[in-house]
Amino acid sequence: MKRVIRMLPLAAALGMSLPAWAGLVLQNQDWKVELEPSTLALTAAAAGDPARTVSAGVPARKVSGLRQDGQSADWQWDDGRYRWQARLQGRDLTLTLNAAAPGGVELLRQPGAAMGKGLLLPLAEGSYIPAGSKLWRDFLPGFAGDGLDTAENLSLPLWGMDYGRRSLHWLLLEPFNNRLAIRADGQNLALSLSHEFNALNQKRPMTLLLQLGDDNLLAGAQRYKQWLEAKGRYQTLADKIQAQPDTAKLIGASHVYLWGNTLLDASDVRDWPAFLKLLRGPDPLAASLRGGFDAEAAKALRQAEAKPDRYQQRVLMEAVNQALTAEARAGWLVPKPDWARMAAPYQRLRARIERLFGAALQPDASRWGGGLSRKTMDALQAAGLKRLWLGADNWEGGLWQPQAVKAGVDAGYLVTAYDSYETALKPGYREDWLSAQQGEAVYRQCGVTLANGKKKAGFQQSGYYTNPDCVRDTLQRRTRALHAAAGFNSWFLDAYATGMVFDDYTAGRQTGKAEMAAGNEKSMQWVADAYHLPVGSENGNAATSRGIAFAHGMQVPVMGWGDADLQKNKQSPYFLGRWYPADQPETFFKKVPLKQPYRDLYYGAPYRLPLYQAVFHGSVITTNHWLYDNLKFSNAYADNLLAQWLYNVPPLFHLSAASLKARLPQLQCADRAFRPAHEKLAPQPLTGFAWLNAEHTLQQTRFADGSRITANFGVAPAAYGERTLPPQSAWLELAGQPGRLLKAGDCAGA
Repeated sequence: MKRVIRMLPLAAALGMSLPAWAGLVLQNQDWKVELEPSTLALTAAAAGDPARTVSAGVPARKVSGLRQDGQSADWQWDDGRYRWQARLQGRDLTLTLNAAAPGGVELLRQPGAAMGKGLLLPLAEGSYIPAGSKLWRDFLPGFAGDGLDTAENLSLPLWGMDYGRRSLHWLLLEPFNNRLAIRADGQNLALSLSHEFNALNQKRPMTLLLQLGDDNLLAGAQRYKQWLEAKGRYQTLADKIQAQPDTAKLIGASHVYLWGNTLLDASDVRDWPAFLKLLRGPDPLAASLRGGFDAEAAKALRQAEAKPDRYQQRVLMEAVNQALTAEARAGWLVPKPDWARMAAPYQRLRARIERLFGAALQPDASRWGGGLSRKTMDALQAAGLKRLWLGADNWEGGLWQPQAVKAGVDAGYLVTAYDSYETALKPGYREDWLSAQQGEAVYRQCGVTLANGKKKAGFQQSGYYTNPDCVRDTLQRRTRALHAAAGFNSWFLDAYATGMVFDDYTAGRQTGKAEMAAGNEKSMQWVADAYHLPVGSENGNAATSRGIAFAHGMQVPVMGWGDADLQKNKQSPYFLGRWYPADQPETFFKKVPLKQPYRDLYYGAPYRLPLYQAVFHGSVITTNHWLYDNLKFSNAYADNLLAQWLYNVPPLFHLSAASLKARLPQLQCADRAFRPAHEKLAPQPLTGFAWLNAEHTLQQTRFADGSRITANFGVAPAAYGERTLPPQSAWLELAGQPGRLLKAGDCAGA
């Protein structure tokens, strides 16, 4: 195909410099782009279409050295401080900026009118923001604050505009050190993009790619996937299964967090009078346990009759487990932890408990425990659940219950350690935050240093965020010890795949954001390769996605974090719940309605778009964030389940010993609906998406093998071809199989 790049005036064609006021016209048979070099004001027109203003332009810069070579344009800003290159190739316009010195640069100002019919924004899985939407106009500018970090706050470094039979998509091929600001502009939303060159990233060019698409809303995401593949940054599930064969166990697996990961559960006591007598007795272990009781537990122990009531049983058992845990941690939680010996205190205490209390407890000590126990594994198997990902809330449960981990692994499940190295705490501070206890040396040496010389405060303003290269030795030693002691066959490294990275100015290891992201990926890949198991993380943002096979938080992310009605106001009907009791925290198990506008913003079918799946289906398996399992929100249950079916992503559940009986039927039903489809489609790319009615409540996804899933999110029946889909149902047309109808009501949450 012949491509023509036309520049005005004629002097450019002769290789001569152009005056600062001259514009550029770049044109081929697909489209025409007009670009003002001093402001980067930009209009684009597909063949046969009117021109659209894509950027109104930033404040003018001094232009010099404007030239062309027949296929590209080059110019400088500010006497050579910045150098631009523009290239038009097919449906791609690339704009590359190099800097000779640090500085912030505003790149684009996209007016509200440019969003066309709607804005395509990868907030987690993906959002479709209709033009004129008051819901989004009221929410998004405040949510974006002083600008979205395009590596952390966007799951993919891109956005797009829907023009009906055409679309335009911006891809940020350098996702780091960018801010995407959003403001109301009339009835629509205006965007502006800026990039920071600093001492750590100055040699990295900033490249933007504007892609012309047809009426395919996924075109930008699909173009980004092509770019990842061309750069060698893309791995399929098949690739990962070949390298880590247990990754195959993710296919068809529902994801479940197990709570109650201590040594004992109240149901393990078969003789309460005998147990109380021993607990009140003179044995040194009993005395040590009592010494760790708080006032409430001490009172319960004093007042309990021969058969304590249910409240007293819970308080006493929680106190016993807390005291046991404190004693076990004292054996290794020191300024210089000996990770190789970490498991020994748990094993010794288990043996001592069995000797002292054995006569009062259930006779088979290997079955002791709550959510993480052999009892649970047996119940899951008896329920016919063949594929599960099982996660404990921290890896300490595996030290108390290695036999439960083994039972889960033997049953064919993935049993996972929740782990993290992203925040390091000062020894002795918040010892209940176990993963952040990495020792004195890590705390002193591995914190990120900001440009102002101060350390970057860690999660919840505690400790310091760490440099992954600095903490990798600790990660390797601690995971090696945990893997050997507990036998986990999967790993969850929290926060490493969120795209949250920093510029680290620490002397001797200065690390830019891009290098830190690569460090996160290197750590995740190391765990996967060292133990030949699947690794997952939070969110799974594209900028930090290499090395993971699964991610939690992409389908529904953390929301309403600063909203008192959700987080603090216990009288609010929307209060998510307390982080208590430890074996069944309300915040995970309490069923509540979801407050507006979050209900519609995050679960409303007309606003959801499978942008992330268009890139990573067949590579990374994603779920909701663990804060919001399938049963959490009473007014979003059906929409959540239908979206999971439509996008072919796993359901997520929380289970405890006390909730197991009530919740198993929902888990079984979700498994029956999800597993057969995922076993067929998990390796397949998601290749298409369409709205099939004007209300956007009848939606269809298409996959590379020709399979289709059509979901009716509406409350009324909807016509689909010769078929009528019932309200809140999905019709699965899997390649080579007869059609199958799924109804959300058949798996209604209790």
